[in-house]
Amino acid sequence: MEFSLDFARRGIAIETLGEKEGKRFATLIMTIFFLTLALTLTGTIPGLQIASTGLIGQALILAVIAYVTFMYAGIRKFGVGRFFKNALWLPGVPTAIKPIVAILEVLSTFIVRPITLTLRLTMNMVAGHMLLVLCFLATGFFFNTLINGSAWGLIGAGTLIMGIAFVLLEIFIAALQAYIFAILTAIYIQLALADGH
Repeated sequence: MEFSLDFARRGIAIETLGEKEGKRFATLIMTIFFLTLALTLTGTIPGLQIASTGLIGQALILAVIAYVTFMYAGIRKFGVGRFFKNALWLPGVPTAIKPIVAILEVLSTFIVRPITLTLRLTMNMVAGHMLLVLCFLATGFFFNTLINGSAWGLIGAGTLIMGIAFVLLEIFIAALQAYIFAILTAIYIQLALADGH
């Protein structure tokens, strides 16, 4: 547990944001990491086997928290006008195409970013859940045909082994998704705090 806490605090928050800002946002980033990990691991509990992050509402709440924190960090450091100028009016871009780039930045930074955070987590958990359901339903089906005397029932052993393998894969994916969500939150905050792109 101590290794996990240090990894989330030092490995994600402080290494991404630096010592000062990393300590400031460490609690939030650690909370996002461990909450995402816990909610995704529920997908591997036999009988339950649905990650609450596989329901779009939970992932959306986490994405909104990350988005609001990103906005808060940038506005607090630079003020509203300078924050949006830094985010939209990129230096080094020819003046003639700056309005086009600004529109693209609005779409990518303020609209697509929270949507992709939400969908990345939700779709990974839904896909994993579907794999587990298919494997274990197939196992039940084939074992039932074995009871009825059909040789096809032997395939159930293979689907059971695949189901167990996919459970182990889901545990790895749960940790990976927690890391990705936390590191992206830290990166977005770091981008909001940067003086220019």
